[in-house]
Amino acid sequence: MFMIELNDTGWRYWLITAVLLSYGVIDDPMGFVFAIGLTVVHLLHFVISKRSVTAFPIQVRFWYLSLLLLAQIEGLGWIYWIPAIGTWAQVLFGYCAMARLVSLLPWNSNERFSIALIRRTLLARPVKGSIKQKVATDS
Repeated sequence: MFMIELNDTGWRYWLITAVLLSYGVIDDPMGFVFAIGLTVVHLLHFVISKRSVTAFPIQVRFWYLSLLLLAQIEGLGWIYWIPAIGTWAQVLFGYCAMARLVSLLPWNSNERFSIALIRRTLLARPVKGSIKQKVATDS
């Protein structure tokens, strides 16, 4: 089941980022630099539109950017494969592993941290909107 949302600005940012990361892992490391630059623009765009630095979509983009920056460290370039594959999963199927992991952070959940919560969060079907709301309603 594809979740292609051409009219969604966030989806288009993720699509271009996925293409840039793919370019980076397949051909030219400059793709990573462009992906990082676009992610900074993406983050700032959403901070301005949400008028918050703590909103859940902002947290997801912040941690995503952090992962891209971590991969810049010498010897950690292999990490780029994680967001490259994960971003394609988000773009094509609506499964955002980063959002699921961010939803598990203590300040994003009212539920006690448990293996059941992790399992339910990571294995929930892709949803339109926030996975944070989906997992909370399934509890």
